[in-house]
Amino acid sequence: MKRLATVKSLLGVALLAGASLAGAQGQAIPGAPPSAAKKELVQRLLTLQQPSLENVGRDLAERPARQLAGEAEQALMTRVPADKREAAAKQIQELLRKYGEESLAVVRDRTSKINQANLAPMVDEKFTEEELRQLLASLESPVFKKYQQTQPAMVSAYAQTLVKELEAALTPKLQTLEQSVVAALGITPTAASQPKAAKPAAAAASKPAKK
Repeated sequence: MKRLATVKSLLGVALLAGASLAGAQGQAIPGAPPSAAKKELVQRLLTLQQPSLENVGRDLAERPARQLAGEAEQALMTRVPADKREAAAKQIQELLRKYGEESLAVVRDRTSKINQANLAPMVDEKFTEEELRQLLASLESPVFKKYQQTQPAMVSAYAQTLVKELEAALTPKLQTLEQSVVAALGITPTAASQPKAAKPAAAAASKPAKK
């Protein structure tokens, strides 16, 4: 009887150990390198995120160029002779276009390297293989792709409506702010900048016509 109880105990331990191993499948062991299957899932996820990451880098690269373009436009109107403005504007536009192409190539190269060096290990650490499968199933689904394709039109329509609403609501406030700033500076608006008061129609009509 004792021997039978001992065998049962050993079987119980073996079953518990087997259940623990089954539950641990798909979960990374701390310090262990990712499996080939998980590496492939990580790369698929990074490939899907590459356009968004490139947009971030492109914005950072183009921001100083946009500022430079604004300054150049102002200088073009104030410091360049009128007969030379068109040629200078075309030259500046070509320089900005060339910078945009070159900077985009740099952005794509750098973001790809950063993905592999920084994001891939982070994704591997934060997500299990099963979680990556579930995440990719959502991101690669036809419904989500359709939603992504409709986003530009949705954002454009939203932005147009928002601009109209804000313009109507904020224009009076901006005018009041401008007047307050001018008053705080002690600047007297010139006659040309002041709106001309229209003559009341009733007063104009009451004047007798000259014979």
